Amino acid sequence: MNAYDFDDTIFHPDSAILFAVWCANRHPKIWFTFFPKIMKNLVRYKKGKLPRYKLERTFFSYLTQVDDFDEQIEAFWDKYESRISKWYLEQKRPDDLIISASPSCIIKPIAERLGVNYVATEYDKEYDVFVDNLMYAKEKAKYIIDHDFPVIENFYSDSLSDTPIALLAEKAHLVTDNAQTVTDWPKLDVETLKVVRKEINTGWNIHL
Repeated sequence: MNAYDFDDTIFHPDSAILFAVWCANRHPKIWFTFFPKIMKNLVRYKKGKLPRYKLERTFFSYLTQVDDFDEQIEAFWDKYESRISKWYLEQKRPDDLIISASPSCIIKPIAERLGVNYVATEYDKEYDVFVDNLMYAKEKAKYIIDHDFPVIENFYSDSLSDTPIALLAEKAHLVTDNAQTVTDWPKLDVETLKVVRKEINTGWNIHL
């Protein structure tokens, strides 16, 4: 089994952010009710005053305002499915696993179109709550271990915050250049580990 992060790994840019803009353009109230709130919380998060899971919950809350979600998500993927990276499509296998921090309601339709398995953050868009933990950093590794998945032959991600799951794989790969370039995962020397810790703690991708 090969496992892949999704956003900025096999798809560019971030699907949840792109879908938020898509929905706001079709439901203008979202520009006024959602974006000011997320910008305020983003500042709090960067100052260390708000944990990541609360920032993500605030961000995902735009989904509660999309009454025609099923229609919009299908139209969205009709337009943006072509952004799936060519290198991935050339090596795609039916036992692939996409594992993503984005909401499962966004990831599920594209995973089904690709014909692969997926694990994503379970977010209830009706009640604005997480059903399970945010599928981020060590939570990805914990999920793989707890659910007795097959051995991961290759793992791909754009973010060093995924180091915990990368360590579970027989081989790990770092994806850069807007999901276009694949290289070996960096060796975990002292300086790289500092970057890993910072990236996990801040949630921002830091390029070596």
